[in-house]
Amino acid sequence: MTADTPRDAAAPLAPIFQPLHPDDPREVGGYRLFARLGAGGMGRVYLSYTPGGRPVALKVVRPEFAEDAEFRRRFAQEVANAQRIHGLYTAQVIDSGPAAEAPWLVTAYVPGPSLQQVVREHGALPVRTVLLLIGGIAEALQAIHSVEVVHRDLKPANVLIAADGPRVIDFGIARAADATALTGTGFRIGSPAFMSPEQAQGRPVTPATDVFALGALAAYVAGGTPPFGEGPETAVLYRVVHEEPVLDGVPDGLRELLLRCLAKRPEDRPRPAEIIDIARSHPAVGGQLRFADDWLPRQINTEITRRSDLPKTPPTPLPVPPPPTAPPAPSAAPGATA
Repeated sequence: MTADTPRDAAAPLAPIFQPLHPDDPREVGGYRLFARLGAGGMGRVYLSYTPGGRPVALKVVRPEFAEDAEFRRRFAQEVANAQRIHGLYTAQVIDSGPAAEAPWLVTAYVPGPSLQQVVREHGALPVRTVLLLIGGIAEALQAIHSVEVVHRDLKPANVLIAADGPRVIDFGIARAADATALTGTGFRIGSPAFMSPEQAQGRPVTPATDVFALGALAAYVAGGTPPFGEGPETAVLYRVVHEEPVLDGVPDGLRELLLRCLAKRPEDRPRPAEIIDIARSHPAVGGQLRFADDWLPRQINTEITRRSDLPKTPPTPLPVPPPPTAPPAPSAAPGATA
């Protein structure tokens, strides 16, 4: 299935702005929460607004991270680094509370689905769309690397799609979770299908690590499946380190670039500037990377429109479930003694 394939019209659309749950806070760091946007491995994400009325996404870290002193130290450091990133294809970090009881982070709200949602619901994207995504994400990596930050967890779920191009989110934050107390419990940093060989082997990461992830992400978006397959994490990581990527579903015009990004040795991968030049020179984009009105399939533009219709008032919170009641005691049988 491709992104131009119409989805089942009878299938109900999941609500974008979900009501707050009984255990959700109503305010964090002075930001009133309007709706729940989702939840992930790091925590929960809510919709809020700045005092001047601009929508923002507020992420509250999970309790098990908040209890770890090393995580808090790294979180504060990575948030400070992230606030220095000012790329047009990144979601700007606006505010944070690393010392709060539950650390939180505020970024600009991006009215669009993630690449993971797009491919899962609509299938692979057209070549021109993929080239524009590659160029925009590569430019985001330039901004991230310019302040000596490595994303470490570039994956489809961490790229949001807006009408004027992609937005990379959660840059550098994955490093904060890479703490001994947490990894010892089995928590894995990064997504195996999009990790580089050096990352999978525990070797030092560099900007080339993000280039490998970009290649894996682009292969997934263009072909509909991860280049190193799916299945148990250990099997996927083995293929990342030892086997060549499978690009059977990727159009021929993209394979050479993606194979270079997916080179096993970091020094063999192109730099983001070279990736942009290659994408721009591809005949499918006509020599220029421009996010015009038609750069996305119609169904995805519809998803962006849905996410742009922001709630004016907080949704009614879900009711608190009643406490469980004990079953009634069995009555004594006739003639039985108490």
